[in-house]
Amino acid sequence: MANSFDVIIIGAGPGGLAAGIYASRSKLNTLVIEKGVIGGQAATTEEMENYPGFYQGVTGPQLTEHMHKHAEHFGCHFVKDEVVDLELAGYEKAVITKKDRYTAKAVIVATGAEPRFLGVKGEKELKGKGVSYCATCDADFYEDLDVVVVGNGDAAIEEAIYLTRFAAKVTIIVIHDEGVLDATKVIQERAFKNEKIEFVWNSVLEEIKGDGIVEAVAVKNLKTGKVADLETNGVFIFVGTVPRTELVKGKVELDQRGYIPASELTETSVDGVYAVGDVRQKYLRQVVTAAADGAIAAVAAEKYMHEEENFKNEVLDKTRAVAVMFWSPFHQASLEMVPLVEEFAGQHSEKLDMVKIDTYRNQRIARRYDVQEMPSVLLFKGGEVVGRVTGQLTREKLEELAILG
Repeated sequence: MANSFDVIIIGAGPGGLAAGIYASRSKLNTLVIEKGVIGGQAATTEEMENYPGFYQGVTGPQLTEHMHKHAEHFGCHFVKDEVVDLELAGYEKAVITKKDRYTAKAVIVATGAEPRFLGVKGEKELKGKGVSYCATCDADFYEDLDVVVVGNGDAAIEEAIYLTRFAAKVTIIVIHDEGVLDATKVIQERAFKNEKIEFVWNSVLEEIKGDGIVEAVAVKNLKTGKVADLETNGVFIFVGTVPRTELVKGKVELDQRGYIPASELTETSVDGVYAVGDVRQKYLRQVVTAAADGAIAAVAAEKYMHEEENFKNEVLDKTRAVAVMFWSPFHQASLEMVPLVEEFAGQHSEKLDMVKIDTYRNQRIARRYDVQEMPSVLLFKGGEVVGRVTGQLTREKLEELAILG
């Protein structure tokens, strides 16, 4: 396998796998790099009841394994390695791993998110010694034992329900008043009906105690201020996630929480770089939305590469001067100027070529060359802009460009 690809996808969660399927099916030479388990966080989910088409439910490992095989079926390559650096400037981008160096025309960041730490005393010291962030991974260690769950959203309550298959008792510590959870109603109802689940309302976990292993937790009642110890064998924490964006920090724009702002086409602030799944700003973080992101990113990357290749061949690599008209079919003034510019180009065909760029369909190149007004005509020579006219075009203005060519 050569080290040069059309698309490199960093991360093999549902977003990365969907991107791999769509990109490789489009005959793009595609590589997915994953340092951990293929499937990401989804691979640790015991049961999914809301993925379209699986009304009887499907496990995360089953679903992501199908997606993995689907991508491989279309020729997608997979490498188990850790990405340590990125070079994203320019058309050819580099992805540096611990073992190798790869290049690509487009990069899709699908690095996902990781559990957020609660930040209480004892958490760090007892992580892996009774403190866990994954019920699917660790539930079987607590057969017939008591465990505590911290959190009250969908993930926390679903994981608590799953833990009841193994544990003797599951105690959920909830910050809200009695009966109030942030989980969806159907999940709440299942939890309230489960005889193995108990709730501690209006409370927060203040400390995790134990000598080398979890033995108890200190729980504070927010209404009375009283702190009481609760004996337990394990603590499962589900208080949200933080994005894995350290790799792209300083290379693409991030928001205040560390997520990557991305457009409807999953475009980041860097041309040819896309963000999908839990790593990007979004309203809903679910397997189905990550998969949708991946599909969109792959299609957008293919379009990007096609447009960039055309622009390179028709404009940047030309030895002759090229007049590039930026216009839009939805901008009346630019529509009216098209015949004038075409006539001008025809009269000077011995010394320059003409290319038209529809800014409605290709805003990226317009932004790159700071085209803010339409119509605009930029004159390129040797791959560089040597002149421009904007706004109300006249033959006199265009003739000034011809002189520069």
